[in-house]
Amino acid sequence: MEQYLRERERQEKKSRVTGVTLTVSMHIALLICCFITGFTYLDPPPPEQERILIEFDEPEIQKPKQTWDGTRPRAAEPDPDKDINLVQRSEAQNEGTKSNQAPEATVDEFGDVDVPEPPRKKEIDRRALFSAADNKTQKDTLAAQTAREDSDALKAGHAQGNTKTGETSGEPNAKLAGRTVNGTLPRPSYGVQESGKVVVNIWVDNYGNVQKAVAGAEGTTVTDKTLWQAARKAALGAHFNMSAEAPALQEGTITYIFKLN
Repeated sequence: MEQYLRERERQEKKSRVTGVTLTVSMHIALLICCFITGFTYLDPPPPEQERILIEFDEPEIQKPKQTWDGTRPRAAEPDPDKDINLVQRSEAQNEGTKSNQAPEATVDEFGDVDVPEPPRKKEIDRRALFSAADNKTQKDTLAAQTAREDSDALKAGHAQGNTKTGETSGEPNAKLAGRTVNGTLPRPSYGVQESGKVVVNIWVDNYGNVQKAVAGAEGTTVTDKTLWQAARKAALGAHFNMSAEAPALQEGTITYIFKLN
């Protein structure tokens, strides 16, 4: 057993020595190769390696050279001492002795003279004239729009108005989105000597009947309870068109204008 241990220890030492020898030999061979292939180190380094020079000069643009097609003009026998003779002599402008006679400038498509155009008489369109007014034998086309006797019913700006929609002056006015009044709005009956405006909130069902009315909404200008009750009673009697798409109880307003009796 002891002989085995000694033999094992001897093999380990031999292996360790062999490994160290191979490692050192490899490093020495590597250093030799570096020196052979040009591995050099200078201390200190050369001056040209201490800094880097970067040039940003733009490349010089070469100017194109002028070329001649054919031959240059030259004298047959050049004489530097001889005066230069031009082919065409330069002369000053001739001074005229008479006035310049030219045709008068007129306005045309290509003219540049600004001449105001005289005003034209506005022509009357013959189609806009009512020839039937002078000729009694022709049929009057306005007969259906005229009355036998003159009255205020056909004049513009009639005091009573001519519409039931919108803000009619002195007339009850209803506002219900997408709905219209059937017939006319009932007028309230009252005996109070007071004028002003009463706004009534209404709730209308799908059949057009007013199910609920509350007077005194925003916009009311009177505080008399009698006028409020008269407006509420009249609003409950209003009827609107039926609508299946409307809410079960659609909210709106009716405005009543009270005047002094």
